[in-house]
Amino acid sequence: MKKIILLAIIGLGILSCTTQKTTKTMDLPSEWKRTTNIYEVNVRQYTKEATFRAFEKEMPRLKEMGVKTLWFMPITPIAQKNKKGTLGSQYAAQDYTAINPEFGTMEDFKHLVNEAHKMGFKVIIDWVANHTGWDHVWTKTNPDFYLKDPKTNDFQIASGMDDIIELDYKNPAMRNAMIEAMKFWVREANIDGFRCDLASWVEVDFWQEARPKVETLKPLFWLGEFDELDNPEYGKVFDASYIWTWMHKTKDFNEGKISLADLKNILMRYSAIGDHSMRAWFTSNHDENTWNGTEYEKYGIFAKPLAVFSVTWNGVPLIYNGQELPLKTKRLEFFEKDPIPWTGKNELHDFYKTLLNLKSNNSALRGGDPAVTTYLLKTSADDKILAYLRKNGKDEVLTVLNMSKEAVTFKLNDEHLNGSFKNVFEKTSRDFSQDKGFVMKAGDYLVFEK
Repeated sequence: MKKIILLAIIGLGILSCTTQKTTKTMDLPSEWKRTTNIYEVNVRQYTKEATFRAFEKEMPRLKEMGVKTLWFMPITPIAQKNKKGTLGSQYAAQDYTAINPEFGTMEDFKHLVNEAHKMGFKVIIDWVANHTGWDHVWTKTNPDFYLKDPKTNDFQIASGMDDIIELDYKNPAMRNAMIEAMKFWVREANIDGFRCDLASWVEVDFWQEARPKVETLKPLFWLGEFDELDNPEYGKVFDASYIWTWMHKTKDFNEGKISLADLKNILMRYSAIGDHSMRAWFTSNHDENTWNGTEYEKYGIFAKPLAVFSVTWNGVPLIYNGQELPLKTKRLEFFEKDPIPWTGKNELHDFYKTLLNLKSNNSALRGGDPAVTTYLLKTSADDKILAYLRKNGKDEVLTVLNMSKEAVTFKLNDEHLNGSFKNVFEKTSRDFSQDKGFVMKAGDYLVFEK
């Protein structure tokens, strides 16, 4: 059996953790999934027009930035009964097999997917399987598809969200209808996968049933909104999952509530899951930006180092639209029209371009690949520095992050690091066989390619 070896500095010693490979119920991700990245598109807020056709004009810029996979937030019509705000939530579907008229027509969406494919993009769409809006077509045609509230004898409201109602996954007919609705988008629009909203709120056996049935049409990419640390059984179905624990704990770290050693321990827990699935690393998404703050509000000086981490650690990086601006303090409205304030000058375009191209082109950064070994490196400042080396044959990528709010002078005291590397941002060369010393500013980051 192949193994992944991770060397971590925990306390006073070196911890060597070996994780055994587990067998996935589905085939391993196809090759494009190992080198891809995901860019989340909020069509409502992306342009002033808020249409598919208007978004198409932005795709050349995103291709130039290195984006590979476009994830579209829900594109289905929005339920009007009990809706939130003026426009309602995109996650309160009115019909699983129709297009939100705000965004255009079905032909517009098909055109977008076709053009995206011509440009080399993959396209995945948000799939909201746990619940629908109050006036979804099924509430009239198949009311038995829903759970009922015994107190009101009406549809059961989803936990904490009174604009949506929950489906009954004990009903085989409903499950079949859901699977057919998913197949509709693969068959009609030729999409490449799904981002499954609140995936762990739906019984895992539904996903185990749905994936092979939908994939009779074509292989797909499945990103689930769940943390595999909490829901390991879902990781046997999905190609990638969320990193809620990491996301919340890095915020705690910025606020001084936990140490860097605590963060390294969390990384060890994620790494111990193995390569049968991937983690999707991010610093922002539609929920976080609106409800909890931008990456700069949550992480402060560590926003960019954590973005570097998201691309260079094992997994798949996820970027929310507008982060390339960046949206330092701008929280996009959820239920109203609130366009991204594009200026024509995206400050972080080249930052992301450098990282995303490195991810796509260097085999040491392949996600979920057992041929890649990740080493957490020893330094003379382990309480302040996060340094790791990823290797795949002759390919190596070194990442060094100053996770402190002060300048740090230190050395990388690790036998795994040797030879000449190039700084991917500054294009300068350095021979680590001769000198492993560093001086880094507060919140600084370095990425080297061998």
